[in-house]
Amino acid sequence: MDLIRDGHIAESIECPKQGIIPHDMVHFAVESVLHKRGFIGRVLEGEAASFQMQADSESDGVERLVEVFQADGWSGWSTAAADMLDLYQVTCTARHCAPLEVLAADIEAVRGKILELTAQWQSVPVGKSLTLQFVHGAGAH
Repeated sequence: MDLIRDGHIAESIECPKQGIIPHDMVHFAVESVLHKRGFIGRVLEGEAASFQMQADSESDGVERLVEVFQADGWSGWSTAAADMLDLYQVTCTARHCAPLEVLAADIEAVRGKILELTAQWQSVPVGKSLTLQFVHGAGAH
């Protein structure tokens, strides 16, 4: 994944082809659908793309939700929304993280975006790229 700032590649992160879309693509889906600030939003604000970002209540809640969606993906993207919400609560409790307000309709909306991204990603040959545009605040990035 190339992070482009001011028209130039600022950082690159490897996103290997695997059975489901890459972790950061799940972030893209969650953050763009729910309009929450997580890894993608923080990087767009200028933070370095790091595996060890400073704790932040909203982005920590996003990270836990991304983990729940990844688990759903490895299970075939078919977990009931209510079960995903329960798992999200358990995950947040275990990580001492305040959960975001998420409804079953939110789960289904994010899953729809993930399935759309999955179809796009699966059609990309290894070594090629997919360009996604993240709308952050009032402008596009």
